[in-house]
Amino acid sequence: MPRHEWIHKEQLLALRLYCQLPFGQLHQSNPDVIEVATAIERTPSAVAMKACNFASLDPAIKQKGLGNVSRSDRELWVAFQADSTAIADAAEEYYQRLIVKEQPEPELEPSQRPMPDGLTESIREVRVRRVQSFFRKSVLVSYGNRCALSGLRLPELIIASHIIPWSVDEKRRADPANGIALNPLYDRAFDQGLMTFDEQCRVILSKTLLDEVVDNQYAQPLFNIAGRALTLPNRFRPDEVALKYHRENIFQRNANHD
Repeated sequence: MPRHEWIHKEQLLALRLYCQLPFGQLHQSNPDVIEVATAIERTPSAVAMKACNFASLDPAIKQKGLGNVSRSDRELWVAFQADSTAIADAAEEYYQRLIVKEQPEPELEPSQRPMPDGLTESIREVRVRRVQSFFRKSVLVSYGNRCALSGLRLPELIIASHIIPWSVDEKRRADPANGIALNPLYDRAFDQGLMTFDEQCRVILSKTLLDEVVDNQYAQPLFNIAGRALTLPNRFRPDEVALKYHRENIFQRNANHD
């Protein structure tokens, strides 16, 4: 296959692979790597290497990977940190068009086109689905498809929970470091501010919740996790700024910190 400079869209596909494949599966024999390599006319080893390069930019990876990260790789990583939603949407859109062969949205008649300050509802829905899909896959892969508190390993019962809520920060909607893999019970408690995490990622329960569960045997799974340390992912660890936001703005403050 001919060698040529990596263009932005190809880098997006490599970043997508890094986010959505377990690190041990980022190799030239992986079918997903081969699929991308075939589509962009590169060798599987080159695609795997490019995806692995992003590991050296991820602060959660202790063993730094390859040293030949390009300036454009770094620029894409910085852009992903600044606006994960835009980058994730672009990566998913390009993947759908190039590999899934999904047809682009049809051109609208002038009278049907949205006003300059907004998008049609259908376009919004497509973009929301793309961003949600990217976020969920990236978070679950980072946590090994396990609940970070209970260890439950059943993807159908694992939710990619936003730390800073979806509605609060549009640019962080697809940021895997703004997510934690939790089972539905813990996700709901976290989302409602009935639990949060301290600076050491240990569970803090709201006194509101504690007053309810202490005499309720069916609520013991909640009561028993007080003080439990979060099982940290192998990449995209929970962002300290996001966790602080949750403690200060989402968590119900009548909490028992003991």
